[in-house]
Amino acid sequence: MPLSWVEIDLSALRYNFMQVRQHLLRETQILGVVKSDAYGHGMVPVAKELAQSGCRFLGVSKYWEAEKLRNAGLKLPILVLLGIEPEEMHGAIAQNIRPVLFRLDHARSLSHAAMKLQKTAPFHVKVDTGMGRLGVPHETFSSFLGQLKELPGLHMEGILSHFSAADEADKTHSELQVARFREALQLAREYGFNFSYAHIANSAGLLDLPHAQFQLVRPGIMLYGSPPSDEILHPVPLRPVMALKTRVMQVKQVPAGQPIGYGKTFTTPRSMKIATLPVGYDDGYSRLLSNQGAVLIKGQRAPLVGRVSMNLITVDVTHIQNVCEEDESVLLGQQGTDRISAEEMACLCKTISYEIFCSLGRNRNRHFLNASFSE
Repeated sequence: MPLSWVEIDLSALRYNFMQVRQHLLRETQILGVVKSDAYGHGMVPVAKELAQSGCRFLGVSKYWEAEKLRNAGLKLPILVLLGIEPEEMHGAIAQNIRPVLFRLDHARSLSHAAMKLQKTAPFHVKVDTGMGRLGVPHETFSSFLGQLKELPGLHMEGILSHFSAADEADKTHSELQVARFREALQLAREYGFNFSYAHIANSAGLLDLPHAQFQLVRPGIMLYGSPPSDEILHPVPLRPVMALKTRVMQVKQVPAGQPIGYGKTFTTPRSMKIATLPVGYDDGYSRLLSNQGAVLIKGQRAPLVGRVSMNLITVDVTHIQNVCEEDESVLLGQQGTDRISAEEMACLCKTISYEIFCSLGRNRNRHFLNASFSE
């Protein structure tokens, strides 16, 4: 048995996918975002589960992720959200991988590769409607489309943008982005582009801005069981997919006045029973949880005392009866009636659940439970 391990419950992923589906307009389909190793949940098994559930597209950040999915046997259309480099374009066309375009030089390279292979290359073009990151600025989108129209061998399959604040209660900026996006879609039609998919809605957008669902939505965080934020106006029940577990390595009685861990940041105010667990920041468990996080042992909370170190943490189990070596401890997830959520951990670390998942998902021992697909 490994010292610590991550459990990925694929039945919870299926449940969350159905929650997405139940909130879609009839003509809207789902692009499952599996970038960054599916937010730490395991890109290939998650992608297979989404494909089995009826996902229409998969979304990744980088070309090598798309190749990995193809090599694993995934046949769904794959969209590379950060675009691809010129040297990757022949492979993308051959493997039916769609790049997102937002630079004319990349569009020209894709056109050249398509003509050389005597194929038509599908792509999606990204317009920046107010995020300020990647995308053709909406002010210059008309000029971009005019030059794009002259390139042979290309097929604009879709147009996308990205919300910057759909997870906030105030939707003013999001509505402005929707209006700009509609203008961009109309411009593309006027230039004669016959695209099938328009998409701007992430998890927050598909829940709170249903009029912005268009033909495709791109859920990410809600697939993995976390709400986009606590400001969502129309929350839905979700089931956490990831859990982090370990076992008690040692239990000992420590006298009053004993410093615990690096830096002596905690000193026992009285005689205490301390359990040491083999988890640390090498496992993605944030050092910011030092002296403020908690774990579950025998269904009860055991507060962290002392600093999180590379491979170990210490917790106070004075109040928990009969704690023994090898007892299971839950650092993320449910034990008994209590649960430690990614949102709780994120709040303590002053971050978001996305980062918690990505960090913990790097654990070398990951177990996938309740898969519906067969290898």
